Amino acid sequence: YVTDHVTIADLFSHRSGLPDHAGDLLEDLGYQRDYIVQHLRDQPLSPFRATYAYTNYGLTEAAVAVAKAKGVAWEDLAADVLYKPLGMGSTSSRRSDYDAAGNKAAPHVKTDGGWQVSTTENADSQSPAGGVSSTVQDLARWMRLQLADGKFEGRAVIDPAALNETRTPHYVNSPPRAPAATAGFYGLGWNVNTDPEGRLRLNHSGGFELGAATTVTLLPSEQLGIVVLTNGQPTGLPEAVAEEFFDLAQNGRETVDWLSFLGKVVPAAAASPVSKTDYAKPPAGAAPAKPNSAYTGTYGSGYYGTLTVGEQDGGLVMTVGPAGLRYPLTHFDGDVFSFASKGENAVGLSGVTFTVGGDGRAAKVVVEQLDVDGLGTFTRS
Repeated sequence: YVTDHVTIADLFSHRSGLPDHAGDLLEDLGYQRDYIVQHLRDQPLSPFRATYAYTNYGLTEAAVAVAKAKGVAWEDLAADVLYKPLGMGSTSSRRSDYDAAGNKAAPHVKTDGGWQVSTTENADSQSPAGGVSSTVQDLARWMRLQLADGKFEGRAVIDPAALNETRTPHYVNSPPRAPAATAGFYGLGWNVNTDPEGRLRLNHSGGFELGAATTVTLLPSEQLGIVVLTNGQPTGLPEAVAEEFFDLAQNGRETVDWLSFLGKVVPAAAASPVSKTDYAKPPAGAAPAKPNSAYTGTYGSGYYGTLTVGEQDGGLVMTVGPAGLRYPLTHFDGDVFSFASKGENAVGLSGVTFTVGGDGRAAKVVVEQLDVDGLGTFTRS
């Protein structure tokens, strides 16, 4: 039913039923766009149009479908329809253009030793959702287009009716939390809300845990907008700058300590869930592991592909995904091991549980980090 009825609007408003950030873990493992969007069909669906869950690859699939209908690649369509007409010469939907740029910001992550230069994953696979590189100057042009209802320097660039459809609430993504509170809505790629004076307020943040955080907020009735770009992992700083800007514009002063407030809220919302088990502390009296031969071999998943477990320096190493990511395994208890996750969606130490049959060999293995939607079981082949 969903296949027959799902629309571009369903995917752009994240009400298709796909689970939160479906497909992102496949990107971490090195899979490309075609494989990822084809395997979204394997995801368990929540009730169609009755649940909201943010999905980079649901939105990507919708954008790619539009480009396919036009007979062009999404990256070219975005450039031809938007970037070039607005003179956004430093904006691209291809990572190679960012890599080739001589003047660009390097991503940073915060460590115990302070801020360190990082490298974000190549986001080309989810380019429509999170793969655009740009500048504040170029994005100011895009904001002018938005505030002028599709016109730029007097020229009609985007159909105003189509543009305003993106600003129409399509789902309640933030129900009221108190009797006198207002609801928050999601349009087509926008958080759609009203401010205390009842004016339309559009907003969206984006970021990578590996070193980028951005936000944009528009108040169309006042012809006012701000975009904030940072080259650090999400800390709440861009959102705090934007909120303080609007506070000063409307109230003449900062009415809330926005950095302190959002410095707690945003990182908490952006953080990936960690395991309920502390794999750094094996239980007292932990059962010993079986010989390495019980676990070594090749396992398969219809969603994640091939996983191999091999020996190295007397221990076990798990290899998974087309990028051939290798994870040394550390024994925890019995047939349970742990590994240090990595990538954009890293969750710290996570578990690997083998099920060993009567023949003394593991028949399957469950990788905890990959099992968030029940798809993390690999069967020996």
